[in-house]
Amino acid sequence: MCLAVPGKILSISGDEPLMRMAKVSFGGVVKEVSLAYVAEAAVGDYVIVHVGFALSRLDEQEALRVLEDLKALGIEGGS
Repeated sequence: MCLAVPGKILSISGDEPLMRMAKVSFGGVVKEVSLAYVAEAAVGDYVIVHVGFALSRLDEQEALRVLEDLKALGIEGGS
C-alpha cells in the first residue's frame, strides 16, 4: 500500500520550474522533495508528497488534521 502524506516546506532551491526542490518536514523528519508538479508552492506551504514528489498544496488546517490522524494510527513522522 502506498500513502501520500502532508509535509511543510521549510526551504526551496532552484529557479527552473521542473528542477525546483524543497526541504519538507514530516513531523520533524526532513526530506528533499521535487516541486515539479506544484510550481506555485512556497515556503510555509503544506504539500501532499508521494515517493519524493509534491503532488498538490494542502490547507494548513487539513494538513494538521491528517497528521493527527496518522499519529493516532501509529504512523508518526509521515514517512
